[in-house]
Amino acid sequence: MAEIYKQNIEKHRSDLNQINRKYNLLGTVRLIIGLAIPILFYFFLTTYQIGFLFGSIGLLVVFLFLIRFHVNLKNQREIIKALIKVNQNEIDYLNEGQLNFGQGLEFIDPHHPYSYDLDLFGPKSIYQHLNRTETFIGSQSLADHLLTLKSIEEIKNRQEAVQELSKKLAFRQDIASYGMTRKDSKEIYEELLEWTKNEIVPIPKSMVIISYILPIFTLFFLVMLGIGHPFPWGKIATVSGVINLVLVMRLFKNVKGELLNTTKIDLVLSNYSRIIEKIEEEKFESVKLKSIQEELSEGDKKASERISKLSSIFSELENIQNPVGSILFNALIMYHIRTMADLEKWKKANNEKVAKWLGIIAEVEALNSFANFHYNNPEYAFPELNSEKKMEYEGIGHPLLSKSVRINNDLKYNDFKFIILTGSNMSGKSTFLRSLGVNLILAQAGSCICAKSANIHPMQVLVSMRVTDNINENESFFFDEVDEILRGTNSNDKRDGTIGVIKKIVQKDVFGAIATHDLKVCDISKDHPGVLTNKNFEVEIQNNELHFDYTLRDGVCKNKSATFLMEKMEII
Repeated sequence: MAEIYKQNIEKHRSDLNQINRKYNLLGTVRLIIGLAIPILFYFFLTTYQIGFLFGSIGLLVVFLFLIRFHVNLKNQREIIKALIKVNQNEIDYLNEGQLNFGQGLEFIDPHHPYSYDLDLFGPKSIYQHLNRTETFIGSQSLADHLLTLKSIEEIKNRQEAVQELSKKLAFRQDIASYGMTRKDSKEIYEELLEWTKNEIVPIPKSMVIISYILPIFTLFFLVMLGIGHPFPWGKIATVSGVINLVLVMRLFKNVKGELLNTTKIDLVLSNYSRIIEKIEEEKFESVKLKSIQEELSEGDKKASERISKLSSIFSELENIQNPVGSILFNALIMYHIRTMADLEKWKKANNEKVAKWLGIIAEVEALNSFANFHYNNPEYAFPELNSEKKMEYEGIGHPLLSKSVRINNDLKYNDFKFIILTGSNMSGKSTFLRSLGVNLILAQAGSCICAKSANIHPMQVLVSMRVTDNINENESFFFDEVDEILRGTNSNDKRDGTIGVIKKIVQKDVFGAIATHDLKVCDISKDHPGVLTNKNFEVEIQNNELHFDYTLRDGVCKNKSATFLMEKMEII
């Protein structure tokens, strides 16, 4: 995989060199024209010679065209730079284990049934290993996928979509690069949604009509001035332009009210548009991805075109903050009145669709993250799903452990439903329990899992690896419990409490595992055949050193390490 990423970087760097040459040349031309425009306009104001005015207008048109072209080049350059970074991040991840991705710290919730205990979020977490989202909504969607249980049908649809996307490297990286070039945020997202809910202050229809009529007179006066007709057309044109400007200025408050507090919202919207356009144009086969495309194709215009239009409108409105351009265009054609009318029309037609469009971006980014996870780990399996309460794993391991040190184990809940797990400290109990929990969460999110194969029944997950927790009544769930539950009590109380918890568990319709150091607790398995079983991780002393093979075995552990360690450290 790393070699493919390296090849991508070489190609993108070659493209970047070509773009840079065009970009620098165009920047020089723009600078020259930009200096000439105010000079010509100044000569017109001092001489009333129409040639200077037409010259300044002509250069302004050219300047605006060059701005658009220059912006396009700039966007291309930023996207290529982002693509280089996307590929370099993957190389660093595969070769050096660097995690240059969002940690999801904002999603940490100690009260959640499993996320806190399984370390789904935070530094070096499952989320950080998965996360390839670049938008706020995408990062939120990825977290929701890990935290929320869906139906078997939805999980299967996600699996199909993830497998298809894993083969679309260029598509996934394009989506990531678009989001990376202009990062949004929670504030931008929430402000945009709030803006769609607020009614726009309407522009009076009479004012819109006037904005089309008065500029005709202004331009007519300028034409008459230009052909040299014997009349003070220059002064009349100036008065006409001032009237136009005054009428527009009366509505400046309305314009300011529609501008979001976030600067450059037009660029963020432009990125949203590019992402959605990429989704619209891609050819998909899976049910889920096809349904996503269908949601973007309502009416006679694509969602990407509508968002692009909104981006353009905001860009035009923000031009009001450019004094020279704003005065000139509003004096001549009452520019911002018609722009506000366009915004009012857009908002009435599309405001209710914005949240759905952004939600689609979020969903695709989340699925892309799982697809990237599978692409980087092609040996990982997509589990089969069943509704018969079967739980079987072949070669399950923890996905955050390096392949060079990870030991995988088989586990099939056929003749039992709950495991009492024993083993000395450092033997692998906690890692195994986390492996069960983490892989089940990944499977239920639609992801591949760290296993050779698996067949699972999706179910509510409950984990207590740090503190004890109560079991929900009459619900099927997966329960991992830490060593030494009932901490701080004496041995008999601890044993009685542990046995009491296990008895309570077996009354429920659950699959799970509980770890303990008290070997007497394992005797309870004899009283619940077909429900409880004993499994263990052994430790051996070889050449006066502890040896752990991290292999899951049947029965109760026999060897102990605590006494050996204390003797070796000369504590006893």
